Amino acid sequence: MLETLFGLSNLFVLPFWGLMIFAPGWRWTTNIMRSLLPFAALGALYAILLISQIGGAAGALLSPSAAGIAALLGTPAGATVGWIHFLAFDLFVGRWAYLDSRERGLSAWLVSPILVFVFMAGPLGLLMYLTARWIAGRRTSNA
Repeated sequence: MLETLFGLSNLFVLPFWGLMIFAPGWRWTTNIMRSLLPFAALGALYAILLISQIGGAAGALLSPSAAGIAALLGTPAGATVGWIHFLAFDLFVGRWAYLDSRERGLSAWLVSPILVFVFMAGPLGLLMYLTARWIAGRRTSNA
């Protein structure tokens, strides 16, 4: 069951990433990405899995250590819970960057590749977006 949830969670987020990266100017993309339902769904799945595993995870979460977290994530349940955590937060950050870039008028040619990095390496992609946003802001204020 965990392997199925792991795979389905991947399939669940892909359409949202596809819309933001490959169809950023389509009006339905913006409408869809303004919805919080995908995050509610991922959050509910995460909560159910976390609560079902909390007995074995409580110690590692209350007093975290590298070894404790490695042991927790080294199980199929821990890996699935952790992966859904990553998917939800990366998608949320990608959504924010996408919507923010649209409001600021940043080019999709600039933002779409950055969103690939948000999708594949969340914090690095976030840093890239914040840098691009800062540079664009400086150019606007210097014009």
